[in-house]
Amino acid sequence: MLASCRRALPAALGLALRGRAAGGPGRRAVSTSWCPVGAAFDAKQHRNSPAGRETGLFGVPELSCPEGFQEAQNKALQESEQLVQKACATPPGPEIVMIFDQLSDALCRVADLADFVRIAHPDLAFREAAEEACRNISTMVEKLNTDVELCQSLRRLLADEVVMNSLDPETRRVAELFMFDFEISGIHLDEEKRKKAVNLNVRILDLCNEFLTGTHLPNKIDKRVLPEHIRSNFSTEGSYLEVAGLHADCPDDLVREAAYKIFLYPNAEQLRCLEELLASRNSLAQLVGYDTFAHRALQGTMAKNPETVIQFLEKLSDQLSERTQKDFEMMTKMKMKLNPQNSILMPWDHPYYSGVLRAERYNVDPGLYCPFFSLGACMEGLNSLFSQLLGISLYAEQTQTGEVWSEDVRKLAVVHENEGLLGYIYCDFFQRPDKPHQDCHFTVRGGRLRENGEYQLPVVVLMLSLPHSTKSAPTLLSPGMMENLFHEMGHAMHSMLGRTRYQHVTGTRCPTDFAEVPSILMEYFANDYRVVNQFARHYKTGQPLPKNMVSRLCESKKVCAAADMQLQVFYASLDQIYHGKHPLPKSTTEILKETQEKVYGLPHVPNTAWQLRFSHLVGYGAKYYSYLMSRAVASMVWKQCFAQNPFDRAMGERYRREMLAHGGGKEPILMVQGMLQKSPSVEDFVDALVSDLDQDFETFIMGS
Repeated sequence: MLASCRRALPAALGLALRGRAAGGPGRRAVSTSWCPVGAAFDAKQHRNSPAGRETGLFGVPELSCPEGFQEAQNKALQESEQLVQKACATPPGPEIVMIFDQLSDALCRVADLADFVRIAHPDLAFREAAEEACRNISTMVEKLNTDVELCQSLRRLLADEVVMNSLDPETRRVAELFMFDFEISGIHLDEEKRKKAVNLNVRILDLCNEFLTGTHLPNKIDKRVLPEHIRSNFSTEGSYLEVAGLHADCPDDLVREAAYKIFLYPNAEQLRCLEELLASRNSLAQLVGYDTFAHRALQGTMAKNPETVIQFLEKLSDQLSERTQKDFEMMTKMKMKLNPQNSILMPWDHPYYSGVLRAERYNVDPGLYCPFFSLGACMEGLNSLFSQLLGISLYAEQTQTGEVWSEDVRKLAVVHENEGLLGYIYCDFFQRPDKPHQDCHFTVRGGRLRENGEYQLPVVVLMLSLPHSTKSAPTLLSPGMMENLFHEMGHAMHSMLGRTRYQHVTGTRCPTDFAEVPSILMEYFANDYRVVNQFARHYKTGQPLPKNMVSRLCESKKVCAAADMQLQVFYASLDQIYHGKHPLPKSTTEILKETQEKVYGLPHVPNTAWQLRFSHLVGYGAKYYSYLMSRAVASMVWKQCFAQNPFDRAMGERYRREMLAHGGGKEPILMVQGMLQKSPSVEDFVDALVSDLDQDFETFIMGS
């Protein structure tokens, strides 16, 4: 999953608001301070040993204390004011685009870094200071968003046909993207409407933060309401029980039912917040000239418009329908077998009984696999794969005092065999109190070509929630954790190899329905025995993971996979309706009920409002379909380019050249076209997803 300020801060003037941390050298030979990546994650070296002089977070001197955010923010705002003056005084030419990108980068130095810190830093004072910096930078962005004189400087460039024809394709696209960001923010409106657009953007930001907080808050209920024998499954607070999740894996049907009904019980304030958020987004979209928020959000994506998204979802749903029904029938039979008194399949049953079916058919108890997936071994596996495919190696680098926010954070240098140092990955992999329980990739600094000719190295954070090592064993990953590690590392490689001239389009700064392709593609590598066999060894005996165990694991994921995918279609469809034509024909809960029963098939439970826990409505508003469309592209790329040989260096170089190198500097569908040598249709997307559901006959017989 991608995380960045675009989730919380409105893009303006193309200011993608993804910051930078510290300066870095250009090409660099292998450093003597680097050590093999696997060793950095084994039990004996579980803690960082900072060395050298003291510094601040990510090497930014000011950020050695929370108050440093104010200083860093003031510097960024002063620099941005100077760059605005320079842009307005510069005649049409490529320098205009460079100045705009410098302006974006000046604000991103603080905003993206602050966006990560406000979420993940263990110190409340740092989190609050970072939150304040995010808000202040956002206010500046909104002013720039409606700065007519600044926009005119870019408009003059775009109107000069001779100059535009002389620009290289990347510069021309970046100039057009900057103007697009002005336009979707209402620069063409009169002053009164521009102010209204600014106010709406600020209000939307506040509502997003409020809604996101509400999606994670637990619900409480008087403990006497629940039967005594299930109360121990929930946290106790006085005379109340606290329900903080769905308990989807609990074998007790009554616990899952209670958790579902209590956790999803409607909260009036959260409902008001969602309704206002959807209405505000629609008002902003219509104010700046779009029919709906979805039309505004999907400009420049692979899908291009909501009509294409809806067509994609409907065709996929049709193809899945029969398979999904069979999956529900299998789950129902299993429920009848285990609980004859209650055989009706309900929404809280789907994740549990699909898991039971997988375990029964293929014996894929995660405990059998964990000993083969030590974190150090998995990191060496990634290192080996990247080396063979892309000529890239990962090295652990010692951090300075104050550079990281937790002593178990690791810093990796990403080094190409010919090009030298490409950038840095900070690995925040381990659980700690109050750390968000989510797997995420954060862009902290984007790459760009600096004015002095040096390349500004990208810096990212990968955040996971892995268990710590113990005295007797290193950190051991379940198959799901291992796959998530590969997924997030796919985002990181995109950030490292999307080495564009402009930070506005570097790495993962591309349309959402393309940004998930590199990460999902890595999941296919993680599920290929030839790849897994290179690193999966029992941490005690050194025994390799047997091939039949990998095959069973891969095939087990196809059990009830149609129903799982149908659930994703439901979520994506709901997202499109919420961000479609307003006013909405019914309440958000009535729309949920209608869409769930039509698209998903399991009944809606009265007095529940799942949409109030749908956190993706914040960062993926009108774009939740992106996971499905990206998976379709990744599937096609895997089957056509890597299934025959996952270590094919020529294909790896083609992948870098056609898909990773451009970041967002090229239209996404053109990048896909370059890789696949054809332009895929909606039907191709659907076929790719559905074909992934087919079971391998040999493995099925073996597993049976």
